[in-house]
Amino acid sequence: MFLRLLFVLLVALNIAVGAWLLLGQDGVYARSVTDPGVPMLHLLSEQPPAAAAAATAPAPPASAAAAAPAASAPPPAPSPAPSPPQNSGPLRANSYACIAIGPFATPQDLRNARAALAAQTARMRSRQEQTTQTRGWWVYLPASASRAQALALAGRLEAAHVGEYFVVGSGDQSNTISLGLFKDPANARKRRDEVVAAGFPAQMSERVETVPEYWLDVAVADPGRFDWRRRVRAEGVGSHSTGCF
Repeated sequence: MFLRLLFVLLVALNIAVGAWLLLGQDGVYARSVTDPGVPMLHLLSEQPPAAAAAATAPAPPASAAAAAPAASAPPPAPSPAPSPPQNSGPLRANSYACIAIGPFATPQDLRNARAALAAQTARMRSRQEQTTQTRGWWVYLPASASRAQALALAGRLEAAHVGEYFVVGSGDQSNTISLGLFKDPANARKRRDEVVAAGFPAQMSERVETVPEYWLDVAVADPGRFDWRRRVRAEGVGSHSTGCF
């Protein structure tokens, strides 16, 4: 009897403890399931329909998201084209004319002209050229094979009364008989014809030599007003246009 009563008391005690644990003070001793400051997670089924649709929508790709701001931004305005440089005046290279003055016979004549024209020119240069110059016309008898033959021919000239001759004894014209050197070709022809008429094979040739010429090139701004002849005193000097330097 006592055991049955004890068993009933134990059952009643378990029922009472279970009811107290199930129904007693849930809000006071219940612990939070998340850490402080972390929002509570909710299932999609617990959320409103609009929020659930927004949450389930697929996120756009990263490349599309990055390209969207660039596409919406307006294109940069083109930079203005640089303005061309303005000319401050006419080109200096086109404002000069160049003249060659010469030839001068000696370097001293060239230096005198350079000093006289320095104030009237923008630039000057001196130059030397080689040219052939006539030294006269030579009348002669061709060279003989030997000195003895040349002297014998000279004796024949003397016998024919052909005077004013000279037997060349050395150099390129050795054994030649010179009959005279003339500046005027007409006089040289007259002498040749006289000797030929006397029966001798006289010949005539021009004597030339290479000599230097001296020139002065000048650049002037106004060639119409450039009168070099008033300042340069040299015989046989002229001028002509030349390429600028």
